[in-house]
Amino acid sequence: MLNIEKKAQGRNLNIALEGRLDTTTAPDLEAIVRGELDGAEQLTFDFAKLEYISSAGLRILLAAQKIMNKQGKMVVKNVSEEVKEIFEVTGFSDILTLE
Repeated sequence: MLNIEKKAQGRNLNIALEGRLDTTTAPDLEAIVRGELDGAEQLTFDFAKLEYISSAGLRILLAAQKIMNKQGKMVVKNVSEEVKEIFEVTGFSDILTLE
């Protein structure tokens, strides 16, 4: 299960995730990302309560990063050790801006 909390403030979009981002929950996040990024200059993902991310979740982050490279900045913050390890093994720690 995945809870998604989004807050838009001007051109800033904050998305906080809680639970597991996997093949069953990834389409929910993908719909939000695709629908909300128009005009956004700052996208922040808060992973403080994210327990797990699968390749389906990584694909969405990569797609969001590609969009934000053209129109602004994307940051992933509060990454747990477990998720950080997945980022390091997959090379995503080199692609994403982690705080």
